[in-house]
Amino acid sequence: MKVAVIGCTHAGIFSSREILKNNPDAEITVFERNDTVSFLSCGIALWVGNHVSSSEKMFYDSVAAMQADGIQMKMQHDVTAVDLATKTLTAVDLKTNESKTETFDKIVITTGSKPVMPPIPGIDGANVYKCKNWDDAKAIKEAAKSAKSAIVIGAGYIGAELAEQFSVNNIKTTLIDGLDRVLAKNFDKDITDEVEAQYQAHGVTLALGQMVKSFEETETGVKVTTDKGVYEADIAVLGIGFLPRTDLFTGQVDMIKNGAIIVDKYMQTSVKDVYAAGDSATVFYNPTQKDDYIPLATNAIRQGILVGKNINTPQVAYLGTQSTSAVELYGYAMAASGLNQQLAEARGITGIKEITIEQDYRPDFMLTTTPVRATLTWDEKTRQVLGGSFYSKHDISQTANALSLAIQNKMTIDDLAMSDFLFQPNFSQPINFLGAVAMAAAAE
Repeated sequence: MKVAVIGCTHAGIFSSREILKNNPDAEITVFERNDTVSFLSCGIALWVGNHVSSSEKMFYDSVAAMQADGIQMKMQHDVTAVDLATKTLTAVDLKTNESKTETFDKIVITTGSKPVMPPIPGIDGANVYKCKNWDDAKAIKEAAKSAKSAIVIGAGYIGAELAEQFSVNNIKTTLIDGLDRVLAKNFDKDITDEVEAQYQAHGVTLALGQMVKSFEETETGVKVTTDKGVYEADIAVLGIGFLPRTDLFTGQVDMIKNGAIIVDKYMQTSVKDVYAAGDSATVFYNPTQKDDYIPLATNAIRQGILVGKNINTPQVAYLGTQSTSAVELYGYAMAASGLNQQLAEARGITGIKEITIEQDYRPDFMLTTTPVRATLTWDEKTRQVLGGSFYSKHDISQTANALSLAIQNKMTIDDLAMSDFLFQPNFSQPINFLGAVAMAAAAE
C-alpha cells in the first residue's frame, strides 16, 4: 500500500506513525514544504519571553527519526497539483526546482492552516511579522532582542500571550483587536475585564474595537493605522487567526464555507481513500453536535492517530471535541471547555443558561488559599452541560479537562453536581468548585 501524506506538523506526524504501526509494510511518503517537523508553535510566546529551556525541545519528533523508522521524508517539497480521484500528485523539490509526479493508493491531507492575511495595505512590510511556524518564531525572537516597542494585532490566545510576554520584558506594547474585549471568543466578560486590568497594570495600551486599515514602514519601525487611531512601534506581529490551507483541493472534495475539508468519524473525506486531519479538516463539536472548524494541536493529534487506525478499515470512531484550552497571563490561569454565552449566540444557539460562583479552592484554615471563579453553561431544556470556564491564580487547568469529559459524555448539571470529586485540605474544599458550580446550576 502506497500512502502519500501531504504536510507534516502534528496531524501529519501522527498519521504517518500510526499508519506505519498498523501497516508495517506500507510505503509512506511525506511531502513537507518546510525543513522541520513537529514544531510546537504554541510555545512561540514563551520562547520569545525566555521561558523555554531549549528551542530544540520545542520539537518532539525529527526528520531523521521518521526516516530511520521507514517513512520516506520529502522535505522542502511543495505539492503543486493533486488529482484526488486518481490519487496522483505533483511535487516540486524547492532545493533543485525539479518536479515529479507520482500515483498512490491512498492520500492523507494534513496541510494544516495558514495565517489570516487580510488585504490590508502594507501587511507584508519588513517590520510586520506572522506567528505560525519555526521561521516565524525565529524572526520574532530575533526582532524582540532589540525592540523597545511592539504592536500585536489580534487578542486571541496567540496575540494575548505575545502581548503579555513583550510587556513583562520591558517592550512597550499595544494590543489591537476588532472585538471590544481581549480573549472575547474564549471567555466571558467577567474574566476578560480582569485580564484587561492586568494588561493596563503592566503598561499595555489596549486598542479594542478597532479595525486595522494600513501598515506603513517608518524610519524606525512600523506605523499601524486603525479606524480609530494611529500607533507606532519598532515591530508589529499578526495574531489574527488561521484558515485551512486547502486551496489545492477546492472543487475535488466536500468542504465547509471556510475551506476546511469535511471528514466523517473515521477521518474519511467525500473521496474514497482520501483522508484529512488537523487544521485542514473539520471537527465534530460535541456541544453543538455539528461539524465545526477548531484548529488546535490536540484535535490534530487525535485525528492523525485515527487516520492510521482507520486507513484500511473503519474501526475506531472519533469522539469529537469540546475545544478544551487554557492560557496563563500575568500569573492568572484561565481554562475553558465547550460553549459560553457568546459562542452560543455566534452559532445561533438559544435556550442557554449560565451561572458563575467564586470560592477559595481549599479550606480557609490552610495558611494560604486563593479564590477560583467558576462558570458553567447548560441547556435550559435538557439540563445537559455544554461548557464552562475557570479563572484563578491557582492552577485550575485540569478542571477544564474534567468538564470536557462531562460534556463529551452528555452529563446533565444534576449528574455533575453529584459526581465524586476528592476532598483533601491540601487540594480542595469538601465540595470542589466544579461540583459547587454544578450544584448552583442545578438549584436555579
